[in-house]
Amino acid sequence: MSTHDDDHIEFDFFDEPETAEATQRRRLPRLDRSGTRGGGGDERPPRPPLRAPTGLVPLARLVGLIALAIAIVLGLVFWVGSCRGKSKHDEYQAYAAKVKAIASADDALGAKFASKLVSSVKQSDLVTTLQQYAQREQQAYLQAQQIRAPGPLRTLHLNLVDAIELRAKGLTGLADELARASASKNKTDTAANLTTQAQLLTASDVVWEQLYRLPAKDRLTEKAVTGVVIPGSIFVKNPDLVSARSFTLAMQRLSGVASTGGTPSGKHGDGVVSVKVLPQGDVLSATSATTIKVSADLAFAVTVEDSGDFQEVNVPVTLTITAGGKPIKKRETVQLIQPAEQRTVTFKKFDVPPSAFGNQAKVTVFVAPVNGEVNMSNNTATYTVFFTLS
Repeated sequence: MSTHDDDHIEFDFFDEPETAEATQRRRLPRLDRSGTRGGGGDERPPRPPLRAPTGLVPLARLVGLIALAIAIVLGLVFWVGSCRGKSKHDEYQAYAAKVKAIASADDALGAKFASKLVSSVKQSDLVTTLQQYAQREQQAYLQAQQIRAPGPLRTLHLNLVDAIELRAKGLTGLADELARASASKNKTDTAANLTTQAQLLTASDVVWEQLYRLPAKDRLTEKAVTGVVIPGSIFVKNPDLVSARSFTLAMQRLSGVASTGGTPSGKHGDGVVSVKVLPQGDVLSATSATTIKVSADLAFAVTVEDSGDFQEVNVPVTLTITAGGKPIKKRETVQLIQPAEQRTVTFKKFDVPPSAFGNQAKVTVFVAPVNGEVNMSNNTATYTVFFTLS
């Protein structure tokens, strides 16, 4: 081996080859827009636009759908609630209308009952009429039973049915007692029995008002039902009409006239007590003139007294104003008046003509004589007046 050969010996076992890790750490050349390596230019290519994570888009859509569903559900709830409220109101309104029909018929029947009771002069006729009224009230009782009340009012509706039943029983009892009275000579006992039967009629008014109408009204308030009126009904508007005293006098009247008619025995009569000008309050005088201030609410209150010993019914009272032109005449009726009792009737709505102002005028009151009245000296009263503008 020569020295020359020794000089060319290479110890390349000290040079370690590149490992795979070192190779991987090498940077790859950047690509320009054209996609070539290296390149001449230092400008960085623009970054692609940021994109939302793929999971957020479906989530947002789901939230929107849920919100829409909630809105639809709420709308349906409000719509159903409004329909239900309207349906509930209509149910109560229909019920009240049915009850009102019965109440109106009962009020009318009560007015007829009062008129017949105070005007009848034949006992047999009154018995027949009361029996007819009882049958009509029995029909109203059956009609009330068939009405289906809304749930919250069903228990109270039974009180309404009871009130109508009391009226039917009261009328039937009155007819039966009067029928038996023809064979009885004791008018006092008959009047007491009639009073007992009539108490069923007054009790029916209490039951209707206190146990039905007022509690039903409160129940509607609790249920927030507005615009529905629970009707009331009063069968006996004048309690004195069915008192013991009234029945006693009625029996005297019924027995004092023959079944074929005739003149009652005993003292009968009514008379004028006073006339008051309203609203000024002056009482007309038969000896001096009174100045009357004319206004839209001008009225005359006439007080009448029963000057006889018997009950009188349906007594006509007439007031006439004479002031140079055509007389102004109005008429009212005293429905029922007892012996020594005073009743007042009021005359309203006067259209006083211009010719009456400044001139002397007359106001005349006339109480028509009742059957059997002999002394009529107090049936007429005339007053001198002067009309002036208010």
